[in-house]
Amino acid sequence: MTTTGLDRWLEQNHAELTAIRQDIHAHPELGLEEHRTAALVAAKLREWGVEVTEGVGGTGVVGVVRGRRPGQGAIGLRADMDALALNEETGLPYASQNPGRMHACGHDGHTTMLLGAAKYLAANPDFAGSVVLIFQPAEEGRGGAVAMLQDKLFERFPCDAIYGLHNSPGMAASSFGTCNGPMLAAADSWQVIFRGVGGHGGSQPHLSTDITYAQAHFVLGLQGIVGRNVAPLDTCVISVGYVHAGSQEASNVVPSELVIGGTARTYSSEVRELVERRIAELARATAQAWGCSAEPSYRRGPSALLNRPEQVSVGIAAATASVGAAQVNGAIRPGTGGEDFAEMMQIKPGAFMRIGNGVEADGSFKGLHTPLFNFNDAIIPDGVRYWVNVVNEELGADLRAVAA
Repeated sequence: MTTTGLDRWLEQNHAELTAIRQDIHAHPELGLEEHRTAALVAAKLREWGVEVTEGVGGTGVVGVVRGRRPGQGAIGLRADMDALALNEETGLPYASQNPGRMHACGHDGHTTMLLGAAKYLAANPDFAGSVVLIFQPAEEGRGGAVAMLQDKLFERFPCDAIYGLHNSPGMAASSFGTCNGPMLAAADSWQVIFRGVGGHGGSQPHLSTDITYAQAHFVLGLQGIVGRNVAPLDTCVISVGYVHAGSQEASNVVPSELVIGGTARTYSSEVRELVERRIAELARATAQAWGCSAEPSYRRGPSALLNRPEQVSVGIAAATASVGAAQVNGAIRPGTGGEDFAEMMQIKPGAFMRIGNGVEADGSFKGLHTPLFNFNDAIIPDGVRYWVNVVNEELGADLRAVAA
């Protein structure tokens, strides 16, 4: 590929961006607690001449870069900032300095790539319209997208379309992948509290109403929802994540209360509603069958992430311009992971893209949400390149004129 001004700019700025990424990595913060990270992001944006608004949705930061050419279009580029509640085991010189906190999902890299794009675009605003840089808190289950929306994100910072980017271990470094339609699932959680009459499990089990029987039949029945209530071509996952009852110190006691819970993953709103209803019906029916009671609850998490064809086309074109068509897959297999960028995409049309984090020579890799994961700093330039090319595709940026 022909070397461009952007390529030269990335060569000059890669070391600085790597240092920023590793600094964020060393100081991880949980969702809605990203005070240091948000302050760093805001300071860098201001240093580079970007309009900055802090405190959006709690600890969110929004920057706006306005093009020098006339135009009313506006697009949003989003990165997440929060870390996970894990103890890091990488042994890296820039490993987490905050015990029990770790950037095990690469949000440090996502933030850095968008910061790089912000610096470049602020110095080279040769496009028509506005770029809204959304640095989101609390992607990992603490509702950061919803918090920003409740703080009137898109009323305050209008966007015609929005784009997200996430690293993927196991994909070749700097390769890209996306797809039309459902890409990630709605990520919900459910819980059932079974209550009955406890008793002596050795001498008088017949006097108890054994909630463990109800729980056992309930667990078996859960997969019947998937197999017999959900249409064969629809996606649905129901898993048990925990079961709590009784005590190891009293193994001869039939417990009077049992708590069981897990996750449910779906693509369509119809299947989501069916699963919520059937889990409750199944819990109550199995409890009644064994003389017990059941208290089911269902908590909806992020919605299914649904990519729009128009924005997917933009993303594919931007990725192709960044790394070449051979490194871009526009029809990757959807997954049942969750991503709360989906909540923003319920409001605005958008596309979510994956960038490969790399694979070792033996084919191994360290997965997301594990104590050994580390974001690959070598892919930072292609992440920045992708963001800049999204702006080029949407707002007509001219990559030939590049400021130093």
